[in-house]
Amino acid sequence: MTFEIERKFLVSSKDFENQSFKKTHIKQGFLNSNKERVVRVRLKNNIGLLTIKGPSNIEGTTRFEWEKKINYSDAENLLDLCEEGIIEKIRYLVQVESHIYEVDVFLGNNKGLIVAEIELNSENEPFIKPNWLAEEVTGDEKYYNSNLSKLPFNKW
Repeated sequence: MTFEIERKFLVSSKDFENQSFKKTHIKQGFLNSNKERVVRVRLKNNIGLLTIKGPSNIEGTTRFEWEKKINYSDAENLLDLCEEGIIEKIRYLVQVESHIYEVDVFLGNNKGLIVAEIELNSENEPFIKPNWLAEEVTGDEKYYNSNLSKLPFNKW
């Protein structure tokens, strides 16, 4: 069983773009967006991914995650079965000392929203916060991608 530990922040500027070492287009949908068991289909570059996530702990930092690569064309077909609200975003990877931030610049109905996540090895692990990080939104469910697919940023 694998658990993911992450913290999530809003982003206050685009300074991260110049610090990024990789940029990827992501398209994803949800076969099930129940917060007890989210099932996501993702197209990322030429890869298809199927991910299942369990519920978060009280702080919103830790949750079960299972992910497997699947055939790209299978993933495209599964997107047609997804709940309404496909999400598209550009993901930037930014190295800050020993950690990598994933910075998502949302497109479509979530355009204008930029969120950074950092995965940690423990909930108390120290990390450096770059100057482009703003308010922490870890555990705020409205920023979960499964909820952004139902209630996008442009409707807040």
